[in-house]
Amino acid sequence: NALDPHGSERTFEFHYGKHHATYVTNANNLIKDTPFAEKSLEGIIRATAGDASKAGLFNNAAQIWNHSFFWNSMAPNGGGQPGGDLGKRIDADFGSFDKFCEAFQQAAVTQFGSGWAWLIEDDGKLAVCQTANAGTPLAQGQKALLTVDVWEHAYYLDYQNRRPDFVKAFLDNLANWEFAETNLSA
Repeated sequence: NALDPHGSERTFEFHYGKHHATYVTNANNLIKDTPFAEKSLEGIIRATAGDASKAGLFNNAAQIWNHSFFWNSMAPNGGGQPGGDLGKRIDADFGSFDKFCEAFQQAAVTQFGSGWAWLIEDDGKLAVCQTANAGTPLAQGQKALLTVDVWEHAYYLDYQNRRPDFVKAFLDNLANWEFAETNLSA
């Protein structure tokens, strides 16, 4: 309940306890007794991305990675405007923090169906992108800095069909800018 009232304990019981846990169980079953059992999660994602014969493993592994990244993208008393190098880079690459927020919200709200909105670094420049389903910047060689999950299970119990309200609450109250700053400098 650390993220109440912006994300309820009940939402996280389902989201983490059921959805995320199922991806872990599925991936573990799929790698058992295969060469993938010795690979890192990132290695599995890179090795299976774009391979239709390994779509099941990619989807489950990428969803584990995306969700783990999302958990770290939130913090109690998060949100607001970042400082430090990240704040300066956002101003430089987007024109202002408000323009970044507009782009991020647009990506999150217009992602058709299930997916993610991301703040990434690509070719030395910050950008916003969206990915569908289990898509992840990791598979595209981009550096993920922050993400919001826009699958309905991420917000439906608390926000019903009001995805824009969830994304605004994320940016205003949950975004973990320290995590994003750490990713930027890594």
